[in-house]
Parts: sequence; C-alpha cells; structure tokens
Amino acid sequence: MDWDRLSRQLNKQNWMILLLLAGSSYFLMKPAFTLGVILGGFMIILNFRVLERTVQSAFSPASVMKKAKGVLIAKTYFRLAIMAGLIYTLITRGWVDPVGLAIGLSIVVISIVHLGIRAAWKLSSGEAI
Repeated sequence: MDWDRLSRQLNKQNWMILLLLAGSSYFLMKPAFTLGVILGGFMIILNFRVLERTVQSAFSPASVMKKAKGVLIAKTYFRLAIMAGLIYTLITRGWVDPVGLAIGLSIVVISIVHLGIRAAWKLSSGEAI
C-alpha cells in the first residue's frame, strides 16, 4: 500500500470518527464527557501527525540514521511528556470526564483497526486495495 494514500485515508477516518463520537456524545452525554471526547480526539490526532512527520524526517534518505535515532527517541519522550501533562491538567482540574477523554484518545486506534479490518475484508473477497 502507498503510504501517502494510507496516511490521507487514516487522517480522514480520524476526523470522521471524532465527528461521529463528538456528535453522538453531545446529544447523549454530559458536556464534560463531550469536551473530553473532543479534546482527547484533537490531542491524539495532532500527536499522531507529529509522530508521522518525525518518523518520515528521521528515515528520509537525507537523514543520517545514527543521528536520527537519538533525535527520534528524544522527540518521542518530549511529545509523551507534553501529552501526559495535558491529560493530567485536564483531569485534575475537572474540565473533562476521564472516560470521555479516554474515548477521545482512542480515535486513532479505532481508525487503524477499522482500516485493518477493511483491508482484510477486501483481501478475502478478492477486491483490489
């Protein structure tokens, strides 16, 4: 599979799932829950995009792999520390519902699983991917 096409498809699915979950929680749940879904979704989609760009730049032909490996690890820990700080702040201040935040933070996982199931379905039915 072509990574650019796959990346665009994942990105589109991420936003569609966020819209679906946020819209349904707006009508069915408390405002803090909906805010948790929305903020968690935004955080994880942004985190995933930053990870994608970091990995692409680290493994580009112009990059020296030995140097890129250390930078990749440092950026990953820095990004995770920022995410942890944001999650801690959102939950301890009581701005969001922790379950809603967890659901929002699961959007990329849901999207990847959905993409995998669709790819397996197409392979088993003989369709081209």
